[in-house]
Amino acid sequence: MSHYKLKSLVLTLWLLCCAFIALSPSASHALSIDARALEQRLSAANLFGFTNTEVANLQRFYKARQHQPIWIAPESSRLEMALAFIAAADTEGLNSNDYQLHQLQQLQQQPDPSLQAATELEIRTTHAMLSLTRDLSRGRLTATKADADWHIPQTTFDAASFLQDAIKNDRLQPSLHNLAPQQSSYQVLKQTLARYQKLHDHHTEWVHIPDTPSLKPGTTDAIIALIRQRIAQAYAADGIAEYNVTPSKDPHYDDELVAAIRAFQAQHGLNTDGVIGKNTLRALNIPLDWKIRQLRINMERLRWLPKDLGKRYLLVNTAGFRLTATEQGEPVLSMKIIVGRDYRSTPSFNGALSHMVLNPYWNVPDSIARKDLLPKQQSDPSHFTSINMKIFPNHDRNAEAIDPDTIDWRSIKHRFPYVLRQDPGKSNALGRIKFMFSNSFNIYLHDTPSKSLFSKDIRTFSSGCIRLEKPMELAAFSLGEQNLSDTFLENLDSGKTMTVHLRKPLPIYLVYITAWVDEQEKVHFSPDIYGRDLRALHYAGW
Repeated sequence: MSHYKLKSLVLTLWLLCCAFIALSPSASHALSIDARALEQRLSAANLFGFTNTEVANLQRFYKARQHQPIWIAPESSRLEMALAFIAAADTEGLNSNDYQLHQLQQLQQQPDPSLQAATELEIRTTHAMLSLTRDLSRGRLTATKADADWHIPQTTFDAASFLQDAIKNDRLQPSLHNLAPQQSSYQVLKQTLARYQKLHDHHTEWVHIPDTPSLKPGTTDAIIALIRQRIAQAYAADGIAEYNVTPSKDPHYDDELVAAIRAFQAQHGLNTDGVIGKNTLRALNIPLDWKIRQLRINMERLRWLPKDLGKRYLLVNTAGFRLTATEQGEPVLSMKIIVGRDYRSTPSFNGALSHMVLNPYWNVPDSIARKDLLPKQQSDPSHFTSINMKIFPNHDRNAEAIDPDTIDWRSIKHRFPYVLRQDPGKSNALGRIKFMFSNSFNIYLHDTPSKSLFSKDIRTFSSGCIRLEKPMELAAFSLGEQNLSDTFLENLDSGKTMTVHLRKPLPIYLVYITAWVDEQEKVHFSPDIYGRDLRALHYAGW
């Protein structure tokens, strides 16, 4: 058979299939609904167990279209389109059962539907579509209830207007397609979820690695064979080339497996030293079910964010310990960051970077002075002097500094009666630059003299602010320049404190994303350092 004849046959079969669907008893036009019947059913008490608010929304929705049906209408394929859309909710990390899919399918498949059944199918389908379109656009959960530390305003979405416009303009299918976030990070998480869910549906259980002392490259241990099996499973799940190790019971930790472990460590936010220590073992033993839940809650977080983050913006992922600068939809700068300790966790919020301070002073918050710095001064009376820390009696700018040797530091127990300010210099905790944006948390980004901390796996060392691995590169991006000007560098080297204003405010989003996508579109998993995944999943019941 020629290529063209085969193509013609395929087209004929497709048209016959469409005709069969159109003529089937369950097709949407098999029974018509008039506006009067629909209006009467909507006014019935206890409408399908819906809440009063849901009933009122449905009544307003249909009143706006003179109670004309949408799904059960002559010569319409909208019902099939709607049911397919609802069935695909699972691929978005949602649950199609939350949108009555099973009940809708049962109503649709009735061989000889009554007017009452057809009317119920119409109303229930609209109810499900209003709910799902809203949830895909802005998130199913109320962000602030799922995560008390989330302070980014959740977008509003008028599901009724959206659906009415899509139907009126005959653009239902493309409109539904564009509801979920379209950025590549969301789409890659969605693809990963599909692979993981398929493994889960086939009852895959990942090999559990028992506790063992750290294993360095070149060592020999019976447990290596189990680790090979586990890495082979990771290859099936993620397809990362380095995971494609040779199946073997060889107990030797060879170069091939070392390369695979280093890639695994990179994917899970660990130091890529090839040493199989407690953190690497913990990552290897994370159950498949947990990773699926992690993907779902992080896809939900991405739905909480605004659709348009801006042409140029900063995304600070506190869970992934990473800052990414994006321009025209492309990441152009990425760096490691240090975030707040668990008891001073950095919240999720947004703002706009407005200016930088070169050679900043550090005005020490009272809680840090009392909890962190006072104990060091009590154990070493020269500590404040060694780090250029000045002591003042109050916040009066004209107040004179107090000689630290005149203070009995050991007598201070609870309330810290002084104000601490660290002068600019090499030992200044804020480094040479701090990046300022208005927020109610008194959080900013800044340089740091403690560069060695960037080599740690879990970088929760700050008091809530964000320490930067590459402050100079961020300064250039913030100013919209490829390289910093000679004037900027001269001002920085002068040691004088001065302010540099940005030409245009730069949007910044501080988020908590434990399953995220890098510049090469690889999925990474980060530990739930603040326990926010667990709390949000518990709230969602996922």
